[in-house]
Amino acid sequence: MLAKILSSALVGIEAYIVEVEIDIAKGLPSFTTVGLAEGAVRESKERVKAAVKNSGYHFPSDRITVNLAPADIKKEGTAFDLPIALAILVATGLVKKTDIKAYLFFGELALDGLLRPVKGVLSMAITAREKGFKGIFLPSENAVEASAVEGIEIYPLRTLSQLIEILQGNSPYSSFKKNDTDPSFLNNYDIDFLDVRGQENAKRAMEIAAAGGHNVIMTGPPGSGKTMLAKRFPTILPILSFDEAIETSRIYSVLGQMPKDHSLIKIRPFRAPHHTISYAGLIGGGQYPRPGEVSLAHNGVLFLDELPEFRKNVIEVLRQPMEDNQVTISRANSTASYPAKFMLLAAMNPCPCGFLGDSKRRCTCSGNQIQRYRAKISGPLMDRIDIHIEVPAVQFKDLTSNENGKSSSEIIERVIRTRDIQHERFKRMKIYTNASMNSRQIRQFCSIDQQAQDLLENAMNKFGLSARAHARILRIARTIADLEGCREIKTHNVAEAIQYRTLDRKTFN
Repeated sequence: MLAKILSSALVGIEAYIVEVEIDIAKGLPSFTTVGLAEGAVRESKERVKAAVKNSGYHFPSDRITVNLAPADIKKEGTAFDLPIALAILVATGLVKKTDIKAYLFFGELALDGLLRPVKGVLSMAITAREKGFKGIFLPSENAVEASAVEGIEIYPLRTLSQLIEILQGNSPYSSFKKNDTDPSFLNNYDIDFLDVRGQENAKRAMEIAAAGGHNVIMTGPPGSGKTMLAKRFPTILPILSFDEAIETSRIYSVLGQMPKDHSLIKIRPFRAPHHTISYAGLIGGGQYPRPGEVSLAHNGVLFLDELPEFRKNVIEVLRQPMEDNQVTISRANSTASYPAKFMLLAAMNPCPCGFLGDSKRRCTCSGNQIQRYRAKISGPLMDRIDIHIEVPAVQFKDLTSNENGKSSSEIIERVIRTRDIQHERFKRMKIYTNASMNSRQIRQFCSIDQQAQDLLENAMNKFGLSARAHARILRIARTIADLEGCREIKTHNVAEAIQYRTLDRKTFN
């Protein structure tokens, strides 16, 4: 007896179709799984056997062979439990539905036949739609997530027996209807830029960074408000577009980290890993590659507090994804690519004790200590950070002032207006913000007059700026001009942009 059920599996964040083939032959009872199945897949035989019996169906006491095709790609996870169980029941003649090949099936089985959620459902649903399938049968807890994909029917299940009743025609059933009031589309925060007293220059730099998608590093003594500013940065970022939401949600879906009852992630991610994070935790990796923090921050913000405290070899690997917007992880048995287009937000003290340049507290660090501290961050990495800002200690008068600064709602209005200008500018290109412009696009959209050129030349000669820093300044100047609603970049825009390269004036090796 032979049966075939179609399912899906993941490589990176992309899904592909897997044929689950079952052969039941006479012989000594056995259950063999082939097709490069890893541990959790091989263990499915115990779950499937118990689930079928406890659901009230006969489990054949013959030689059962399961083949997962294509057989040259390693399979992992528990999503094959449901299609394997269904294929066995089809092979025994219990299910005879003729159009079963028009659907995909995936889900983990409990020993009593209940279905448990699986990872990567969003990518699987996208692949099912692209391949022309009528619908997918999946655990009910995954239904909201899969419903983000339009043009395909979603059939949520609670038990194996429920699926069998549906396929036998004994139970009427309708597809899942998406809830239009999905809470993931809300953008509510209980923090605001109004909470930050003083630091108007830093807040201005944050607004420019949000408007143009620029990377930022903040330098200042402990307690000056660097972390406070960083945590409020997402409140001035626009919500994700639909395409960006799909890209971001697929990454969280692969890791099984989609928020419950959310079909998509619409708020830009904000990831703040601890400085003890490993190379694999930041970039991604493992025996079977998994995305790291840089991919979880895709289309959002990666915040690295106390940047010099991270191991140097860990933060240096940020250089490649910051340029290419993706990470490729290669292993002997697999290769996976994950998107990693993020805004880097970093904070650091000016020296190990934190009080270098403070007018009220004396720095106790030696010159060599300061040099070693700063040398943990290389020049090439600093070149890739667009905006460098100093965040001085907050003055008492600012802390006690009754004057309110700009709120997040005021700032985000200007940010969205500026982003709209960039979307119109780049509508025929595969970029969305000024920070993503390449050298050719900089020449096209960042032309400056002779006075501004002279100013920039003097700054480069005086501070020893690199060619990459030159490009960063022009991108920042373009964003400042867009915030002002100007088509042309003015000299004062370039002057302000130069001020945001303060760390280029200090030593970073």
